[in-house]
Amino acid sequence: MSGQPVVRVGGSARVLVPATSANLGPGFDSLGLALDLHDDVRATVVDGPTRVVAEGEGGDEVPDGDEHLVVRALRRALDAVGAEQPVGLHLVCRNAIPHGRGLGSSAAAVVAGVELARGLLPGASAAELDDDLALRVATSLEGHPDNAADALLGGGTVAWTDEHGPHAVRVEPHPELTALAAVPTSRLATHHARSVLPASVSHEDAAANVARTAVLVEALRARPDLLLAGTDDRLHQRQRAAAMPATLGLVHALRAQGAAAVVSGAGPTVLVLTTTDRLDADRAVAQRAVAGAEGDWRLLHLAVHRQGVVRVADPPTR
Repeated sequence: MSGQPVVRVGGSARVLVPATSANLGPGFDSLGLALDLHDDVRATVVDGPTRVVAEGEGGDEVPDGDEHLVVRALRRALDAVGAEQPVGLHLVCRNAIPHGRGLGSSAAAVVAGVELARGLLPGASAAELDDDLALRVATSLEGHPDNAADALLGGGTVAWTDEHGPHAVRVEPHPELTALAAVPTSRLATHHARSVLPASVSHEDAAANVARTAVLVEALRARPDLLLAGTDDRLHQRQRAAAMPATLGLVHALRAQGAAAVVSGAGPTVLVLTTTDRLDADRAVAQRAVAGAEGDWRLLHLAVHRQGVVRVADPPTR
């Protein structure tokens, strides 16, 4: 034994964690944006076995015990600061983020677990679980940091990984930036969407994406008039057409009419980046395109969420 005092957790914590959209076209595994659609999760330390009550999106499909992703992330975050594991947890999840649609539902679960751990830890240990460590814990479960960074920090983020682990910086979005999401009823597993990508790309395509990614960062923070140019991609979207033809067809239809449309994350949701003064025009374009697209879609206006995951008072009871 090290002689260090045992860090124990207790009580309850509740968090709201946003949906996220990664890639945004050319920024594969590096750029992302937090969106104003939230999962509401509450955890209470209990003496008995872990029990999960999940409502809303995917509520009847997820594990109801310690295998639940929020619980796994919470316990891993506690391990990261050397805290004692609670015997059990009572988790209540009210999910609004669609599962398997490219809106960061798994990242939201992971970040919710990490932030709940912060809420259950005593002060000094909670401070030790800072954003850098939180991102490392989240990435260890997610595999890449882009969605997790958005959910943690809010707004836009640029994420990368080096020999020291994952990192992210926040990009303050332009005040007029907003988004539309065309969400299909169909799903696509992220691992399948990634499996169809080629092992290598041409120098020409890589150079084009580097340029467009740089333009997109400027478009997100200061020049939204550059959103259409900045969201052009050559590395991953058309390569996934066979896995989600309706999604790519909708992206092409929208871009042909001047809307800055991209595949949201691994898809199959389509995201349109727009501004408050263009919102009505782009919504009309999107409504027509969705009406002519294959499959069933719902169109949502999702504002940019600028705050990231937040802890809130008055936990809901169940």
